[in-house]
Amino acid sequence: MMTGSGGAPLLVGDGAAAPAWRERCPGCRQQRRVQATDRIPYAAFLYIWISCLCAALPIQSLFPYLYFMIRDLKIAKEEQDIGFYAGFVGATYFLGRTISAVPWGMFADKYGRKPCIVISILAVVVFNTLFGLSTTYWMAIVTRGLLGLLCGILGPIKAYASEVCRKEHQALGISLVTSSRAIALVIGPAIGGFLAQPAKKYPNLFSEESIFGRFPYFLPCFVISVLAAGSCIACIWLPETLHFHNDDKVEAIDELEAQAGDSDLDAQKAKESRGESTKNLLKNWQLMSAVILYCIFSLHDTAYLEIFSLWAVSSRKFQGLSLTSQDVGTVLAVSGFGVLVYQLAIYPFLAKYFGPIKPFRPAAVLSILLLATYPFMTNLHGPELKILINIASLLKNMFAATITIACNILQNTAVTQEQRGVANGISVTLMSMFKAVAPAAAGILFSWAQKHISGLFLPGDQILFLMLNMVSVIGLVLTFKPFLSLPNAMSM
Repeated sequence: MMTGSGGAPLLVGDGAAAPAWRERCPGCRQQRRVQATDRIPYAAFLYIWISCLCAALPIQSLFPYLYFMIRDLKIAKEEQDIGFYAGFVGATYFLGRTISAVPWGMFADKYGRKPCIVISILAVVVFNTLFGLSTTYWMAIVTRGLLGLLCGILGPIKAYASEVCRKEHQALGISLVTSSRAIALVIGPAIGGFLAQPAKKYPNLFSEESIFGRFPYFLPCFVISVLAAGSCIACIWLPETLHFHNDDKVEAIDELEAQAGDSDLDAQKAKESRGESTKNLLKNWQLMSAVILYCIFSLHDTAYLEIFSLWAVSSRKFQGLSLTSQDVGTVLAVSGFGVLVYQLAIYPFLAKYFGPIKPFRPAAVLSILLLATYPFMTNLHGPELKILINIASLLKNMFAATITIACNILQNTAVTQEQRGVANGISVTLMSMFKAVAPAAAGILFSWAQKHISGLFLPGDQILFLMLNMVSVIGLVLTFKPFLSLPNAMSM
């Protein structure tokens, strides 16, 4: 019987052949820990959640004050043009991520998931701080672009979440990646909405001559950067999951995975595809169909968030809601908290009884119906408006979370472990391209809608939300065969 350095037997099941573990390989050590127990790895999941949270906060915190920041930078000649310029600030982050996503995935597959995560969080600390100190529109554009370029955490962290646990816990691991976005929807908008322009909101605490008075949007960025610095320290305890060897002995590990409960199909795929290149991944239609679907709904979600934030704070004379940055921050925070509760307490039961894929289409249909009601909310005022806009925002984000989790699971089950870094890099690249287009297109469309309030066909605000719904309809249609290719074990 072969034993490890601790003398524990490595046989799994009666008559099973012992694997050739590499004691110096962090991936082997982590895999042994995973297979030694069927418990949920709470500590590793906590580190994943914290890292994803800090990477998502700079995105979510921006929206409550972006309209006012563009106004104060004095780049827009007319009030209706603010949305146009705001869209490009949001787009540059995703443009930078588009350029770097695949290289980051390759980096994570060669040097490990942990270095990629640490570098990404350090980028948040540096460039998010510089964004808060922006004094010109172009400084804001450049710092956001560099943040997107150097924050390459999204693809590798998804691969990491599926590797740090047993197969039966992968849905929970990936849902934690998306739940970090949910908590970012709570903390991020609250930070942005309540801490922007502190000298005006809290004159007893912050003077106009202080750094927070001279740079009115620095305080929310500074708070997020401090949280990211703490997350970077927490990464010391983050285990590495990548195997730093590639020889015939790795096949024994693949066999052990199958014996420990993984499907025979996964083990066979691991043997057959180890030498596949990125080009072959692009030919994997099961992967690419899931990626394209993910991109379409990501475009919709990003455009929705941009439009909702601009629409909510714009004037009633332009068919907006005339809310303040605090109001928008509160709405997004409440909906984010609700989505967090949904993902941690309700979604696991849906996934258990219906699977992670079946709720996909109902969520898309309900999202379309809900969004069609948004233009009519301009007829509401006072508490009635605030209650309904909070309920609508909560439901919209719950539907988006359900769709995102399903897309991520489809992507990660379409490839083997050594391909997941590059596969998620491809996914993030294409998704970031769509997300780069989304804010810019949403900003342009929003400016157009404000200039065409009394349209001949439909008022501008109704066309605005109609165009958003058309994106969802396209995504819904593509969930059917022959476009979407599902694993044999999954059905919708």
